Amino acid sequence: KEPVSLDVPIGDDGDSQLGDFIEDNATLSPMAAAMQASVQEKLKEALDGLSPREAKVLRMRFGLDTTTEFTLEEVGKQFEVTRERIRQIEAKAMKKLRHPGKSEHLRSLMESQ
Repeated sequence: KEPVSLDVPIGDDGDSQLGDFIEDNATLSPMAAAMQASVQEKLKEALDGLSPREAKVLRMRFGLDTTTEFTLEEVGKQFEVTRERIRQIEAKAMKKLRHPGKSEHLRSLMESQ
């Protein structure tokens, strides 16, 4: 098949172009971008109550800053500790996040979904 330009005129009056009708799936809609920013802010507020080490362990384990979730082993290598120690750090951090006084940020995040 012959490639077609996205700038080719469409319609009787020719004031529209083919590219005007093709959705850009790589770009978030303004609403989705606003929701994502809100989620990121609430997550940051929740993780601010943790030590930097605990926060980084959770970010790596749950893929919060990237699309990659790391195993206990992989996180352990990053911190030069055993996977059991990473499991302990993760458990302690999760316990802190579940504390009623500190979980308000996460609760409001869940309610907005």
